[in-house]
Amino acid sequence: MTSQPNISRAARLRRSLAGDKIVVAPGIYDMISARLADRMGFDALYMTGYGTVASHLGLPDAGLATYSEMVQRVGQMAGGTEAPLVADADTGYGGLINVQRTVRGYEAAGAAAIQIEDQEMPKKCGHTLGRRVVPLEDIVLKIKVALEARREPDTLIVARTDARTTHGLDEALRRGEAFVKAGADMVFIESPETEEELARIGAALGGSTFLLCNVVFDGRTPEIRADELKKLGFNIVIYPGLAHKAATAALHTAYAHLKDARAQIGLDLPLYKSSEMHQLMGFPDVWDFDKRWNVAGDAK
Repeated sequence: MTSQPNISRAARLRRSLAGDKIVVAPGIYDMISARLADRMGFDALYMTGYGTVASHLGLPDAGLATYSEMVQRVGQMAGGTEAPLVADADTGYGGLINVQRTVRGYEAAGAAAIQIEDQEMPKKCGHTLGRRVVPLEDIVLKIKVALEARREPDTLIVARTDARTTHGLDEALRRGEAFVKAGADMVFIESPETEEELARIGAALGGSTFLLCNVVFDGRTPEIRADELKKLGFNIVIYPGLAHKAATAALHTAYAHLKDARAQIGLDLPLYKSSEMHQLMGFPDVWDFDKRWNVAGDAK
């Protein structure tokens, strides 16, 4: 993606969201996925909580990662990419003062949009059962604190509700409307279960705020094409699990083959060449630096 140094990434994201095409944001979970997705020229990237916690800690996305651990990941991913980063901040990692610290920390680390959800602590991963939500007035206060905490007015506050699965779509929409009234820049109704529900969300909230749809492979929400979601009123669609599920399946195939065949020979799986991997990770810059500063020493 071509860098636009005179425009902040948050401002670029707002411009893309207001455009004629829906923003398609792939999930990233480590620096390899981040650098690769960034090279593809997407208008935004989505730092998935599930994938980031899994890759960093090897633990489920169940409120186990701390603010300090996650803000460090935000800094690494935003610092190593050019596309605007939408970052999962769970519940804000505590009460109202924690939300303030989270927003300021995520923003300083480079996040263009910061997602806060209404689950009770410890939170659970979206598209799983048993999620409980806090009273509406509590999450509305968190949204207001988050909006006040940001240093740059273009930084987007994404308000997510997990009410649909336990309390039904009417309650989720009631919360979404309250989020809009509170001033949220984007509303995220997690895990609607039919195309009709997606249409209802778009009809109720589309146009009054930016609207996000979450697409999870074999999740609770039926997948329809991004352009169709745009027609329903959505501005951005995220695919948080695509990369880490694809990578895990590929790793399983590769490791199983190596264990059985005791060699890479015959592996029916595409592999990046060493030259491609070196390019992706920035080795040419290292080699240019070494040459310029004669790091290897004078051959004479």
